[in-house]
Amino acid sequence: MSEHYHTHPLGEKSLKWSITLNLLISLSQGAGAVISGSYALLADALHNMTDVFSLVISFIAVKLGSKRNTLKRTFGYQRAEMMAAFFNSLTLILLGGFLIFEGVFRWKKEPIISYEWVIWLAVASILINAVSALLLHRDAKASINIKSSYIHLFTDMLTSIAVFVGGLMMKYFGWFWVDSLLTILIAVFLLVQSFGIFYRSLRSLLMFTPKGIDLEQIVNDINTVSGIKDMHHVHVWEMNDHSIMLEAHIDLTKDFRTSEFEKILLEIEALLLDNYGISHVNIQPEIFKSDSKQIIA
Repeated sequence: MSEHYHTHPLGEKSLKWSITLNLLISLSQGAGAVISGSYALLADALHNMTDVFSLVISFIAVKLGSKRNTLKRTFGYQRAEMMAAFFNSLTLILLGGFLIFEGVFRWKKEPIISYEWVIWLAVASILINAVSALLLHRDAKASINIKSSYIHLFTDMLTSIAVFVGGLMMKYFGWFWVDSLLTILIAVFLLVQSFGIFYRSLRSLLMFTPKGIDLEQIVNDINTVSGIKDMHHVHVWEMNDHSIMLEAHIDLTKDFRTSEFEKILLEIEALLLDNYGISHVNIQPEIFKSDSKQIIA
């Protein structure tokens, strides 16, 4: 069963406010980019939209975490977070590529930018990101999920500061080429962040072995447990950011009674949780079964 929460799950109210504020500034910056002609402002709007995506994913994780598993949904909605992350990151990669292309193209033309819009909307973005981070500050101490959004808000505030400085350069020095430079830099930053999320979520959806998990080492550790002869047919995957699962076959050294095997199983579960963070274990015990004894079969 999935873990249950109180009527008001951790961070739900703060996440709602943060989503609303960041969506408002993202749309405002997008409109301001069209009016001012600033692609740097558009890039910052898209970067702030990553905040919205991140916060929505966190909100979904909080809400779905309170739902029960059912006979038709035995794993509940644990993959929803990864699916949302995959599609959002893929969209942002395409947008990031477009912004780099436009930034390089516009650099040669050096268009005139309405820097007032750039400056004031950048200031608004800085303030909203700061307020949103403060809203999540307390809950971030108790939730890794919310902490990731909290950190994300701080990184995006830095890009808004860069846009603000760029607006001042355009106003006082007439350096309109700075807009193209900031567009490219923010787009590159957006791509770096998005590729990381894309690769991470893709690995999870394809049920690859989680990063940092050494199957051979796991087998060696389990084979040292008293009563176990051999571990094989091992599969390790993650349902989401917080849940790693393992299933495997093990050959026993003798025909143990059920109560005796349960003691062995408890030792296996404790070892996997303490050393590898694997929280869900499914073991098939065998004695005389003739099958492949390869780790992967």
